[in-house]
Amino acid sequence: MFRKLLPIAAALLAAGPAAADPPKVIVSGLKNPESVAVGPDGKVYVSVIGEFDKDGDGSVVLIEDGKVTPVATGLDDPKGLAFAGPFLFVADKTKVLRVDLRQKRADLFAPANAFPSPPVFLNDLAADPESGMLYVSDCGDFQGKGAAVYRITPQGLVSLVADGKTIPGLKAPNGLALDGASHLLVADFGTGDLHRVKLATGASEKVAGGFGGADGLAWDMYGRLYVTDWKGGGVFGIARPGEKPVAIPGLGLKSAADLCLAPDKKSLLIPDMTAGTVVSIPAAVPGFEVDESPLPLKMQIAFGNVTWAGWEPETAEGKTNPFRPILLTHAGDGSDRVFVPTQQGVIHSFKNTDEPQTSKVFLDIRDRVKYSDNTNEEGFLGLAFHPKYKENGEFFVFYTPKSGKSLVNVVSRFRVKKDDPDAADPASEEEIIRFEKPFWNHDGGTVLFGPDGYLYLTHGDGGAGGDLYDNGQKLSSPLGKILRIDVNAKADGKNYAIPKDNPFVGVKDARPEVYALGLRNVWRMAFDRQTGELWAADVGQNLYEEVNLITKGGNYGWNRREAFHPFGARGVGVNKEMIDPIWEYHHDIGKSVTGGTVYRGKKVPELVGYYLYGDYVTNRLWALKYDPKQGRVVENRPIPDPAKPVFTYGEAEDGEVYMLTSSTNGKGIYRFGK
Repeated sequence: MFRKLLPIAAALLAAGPAAADPPKVIVSGLKNPESVAVGPDGKVYVSVIGEFDKDGDGSVVLIEDGKVTPVATGLDDPKGLAFAGPFLFVADKTKVLRVDLRQKRADLFAPANAFPSPPVFLNDLAADPESGMLYVSDCGDFQGKGAAVYRITPQGLVSLVADGKTIPGLKAPNGLALDGASHLLVADFGTGDLHRVKLATGASEKVAGGFGGADGLAWDMYGRLYVTDWKGGGVFGIARPGEKPVAIPGLGLKSAADLCLAPDKKSLLIPDMTAGTVVSIPAAVPGFEVDESPLPLKMQIAFGNVTWAGWEPETAEGKTNPFRPILLTHAGDGSDRVFVPTQQGVIHSFKNTDEPQTSKVFLDIRDRVKYSDNTNEEGFLGLAFHPKYKENGEFFVFYTPKSGKSLVNVVSRFRVKKDDPDAADPASEEEIIRFEKPFWNHDGGTVLFGPDGYLYLTHGDGGAGGDLYDNGQKLSSPLGKILRIDVNAKADGKNYAIPKDNPFVGVKDARPEVYALGLRNVWRMAFDRQTGELWAADVGQNLYEEVNLITKGGNYGWNRREAFHPFGARGVGVNKEMIDPIWEYHHDIGKSVTGGTVYRGKKVPELVGYYLYGDYVTNRLWALKYDPKQGRVVENRPIPDPAKPVFTYGEAEDGEVYMLTSSTNGKGIYRFGK
């Protein structure tokens, strides 16, 4: 093996806090462990070279409780490991093998003669779990000759992705990691540089450097990238795109090889070839630590004694009729009433107390709201009371209307009845704005008033996948945007006016209502009642969910970026025109973020200043703390959840925050408590 001949130099590590604990040894006594991978079953596999430059002495082994069990032997020079479906793939010198772990048998998947050019030294592997596509690096002669990266289809067809022509100066491509689904990161062992390659075209850009003998690459669940330096034994972390690599101190490794995320998804597994060990370290970047310890809280049923007027748990046909509260809010009129609309189109109101009571139907527009369980992103989606509701009785709703042939959402103004403060007038509807969309999903749906008195509203990108019409970046479209309008005036034939300081007023072909763009599907956004900051959680598509702080005129990247990563064939890296989120999480954690709000209540002081959010698919809840001085998230702390889909969050007039979900008994509102 070529790297055996290279001198092992000490890493020049950046200054940082000392490691709290030395690496934990998972297994020892291995002979030149090279790569580590975690299977779908959570088991750990390691490629072991055996004797350098001795064909037939390599193997892949299973590690369980410190014990080693061979699963494939007689290999030539096994390096990279990657799982795609039920199979483990191995880069073995000049070929790629497919290991059936049930049979403990390695079959030839991509022989040397399947490659466009004869492989010299196949090294790392990366797999796209969705498509089953594999990527393999060829280090060549470690001086540039034969250096290449190849793509292998699930059928075993091999094609060139990148070489020295598309990555100028490429010497020895080694570590690989997908950056989203359409770009590939390539670590150059020979130069210590990190490159990003666009898979559609092979175009590349250098994104970082200074990694010595750059070997392995691995992402954690929150967008932090880790790089090993085989020559110096170091491990570096990049906290988020655009940040400088930071060396993790105090590890004491001699030749850190191809790492991966551990089964707990909170730590990294790193083979040390010289020491013959695989060790574990926390997945954290010095200087960018995030407290992920659980908060000692629990969720409690709130308003459990409310009887919902007009709702029955069963339909007339005897079918289950879930109660679907879509949000919770207040009128801001000093009455301390709580308002809870259902997705079908009924707004309930009741007193802010746990005493037995029957809700009052404040508004019933089921006759005009379109809702179906099969298209459950439609329906009654948003409600906001005018800041001067006590004086003018106005409130605004966002819903999908039944009438019309086209796919539409509307925002309308309604008014309370003059002779009954507990009932609105269904006949008072005045349509404010209408959204026409190409598909039924990605409706967004939040409407709310900002501290400036203007109405903010958001709609998704138009639905389907990938933003087919590029609405997120198209300023002429209201889709994929946050809009800001003045509902206290009317102008240009519309039932609203445009605030003069809106960021795109006067811009050619731009909708003047646009406040922020580049958003896929903001399901919920909210203003922090203390700071006035606008928080928006944007539901992702392929791999990542994100939380954003919205600024006037900001472009949040969709569909050129998904969270911290390039998206699609037109994907781009970090750039000054686009704003990355303050937080992302991978779809292994959750698949549909539900935004909440910053807690400013009094009953749970432990939550003050935390942004509360959750995930609709995995039912998880978190409290996130952002430090504006450091410009980053410093805490993301789990809260025990009620094991129910997180529909939405809401804030009562007293500042207390609630989480809402569907229920068959009407008890789907939860509060935070001890």
